[in-house]
Amino acid sequence: MGGVLTVERVWVETFTGLPLDQFHRLVRVVRERGGEGPRTGRPWCLPLDRRVLLVAVYYRTNLTMRQMAPPFGVSPATVCRVIQRLGPLLAVEPVRRPLQAEDRLWIVDGTLVPVRDRRIAASSRNYRYSANVQVVVDADSRLVVATGRPVPGNRSDAQAWRATGLADDCRGVALMADSAYINTGMAVPHRKRPGRPLLPAEEDDNADHRHVRVRVEHAIGRMKNWKILRDCRQHGDGLHTAAQAIAQLHNLTYAA
Repeated sequence: MGGVLTVERVWVETFTGLPLDQFHRLVRVVRERGGEGPRTGRPWCLPLDRRVLLVAVYYRTNLTMRQMAPPFGVSPATVCRVIQRLGPLLAVEPVRRPLQAEDRLWIVDGTLVPVRDRRIAASSRNYRYSANVQVVVDADSRLVVATGRPVPGNRSDAQAWRATGLADDCRGVALMADSAYINTGMAVPHRKRPGRPLLPAEEDDNADHRHVRVRVEHAIGRMKNWKILRDCRQHGDGLHTAAQAIAQLHNLTYAA
């Protein structure tokens, strides 16, 4: 069986959310990162563009590997191998200190992702076993700059932020977050003190803060259009790989 999902505009845009030209750009990135693999040994039964399509569809639909196999005309084992091989190659570029960093503003927030792997998950406030994934977004472009390695979902956002090590990569850039990140060196809203309401100027500052910070929440919401971030069945580094790849796919979609 040859499969029905091919690299055509209708399939690419329907099942990945990417315009066809952006999808071809993604394929070029994967090829430059070594997606073709070694030239020796048994070749892949699918060309590179269809393998990239398979991974993108898997992240977008969160179908099981047994469900993914028939549309591409391959076995579930091949689907697994393709995802494990190409998933890391879709990752967003590692965070770098931008030029004129003092003029940039990045926004940080965490999101809980239900995950089946109990080694990286914990029962959390969404009443499911989840992992906390930290997301950094550029305030101007609204593109995802980085995603942190998942930590158990019962940790606070401030604890998760310190555990990811992203603070070292973001040094020198102004960072904004919500009040869960107090004492992390970021710009956070003013907090009410017992018996003392906020001053009018502080209320205005908080309103401006919310107006800007909502951009990271919008980005996280768009990332969760890729349904693997709603119920991740991957184990080990699977969630981290998926989050980084979806950051790349989100950026391509948003910049289209």
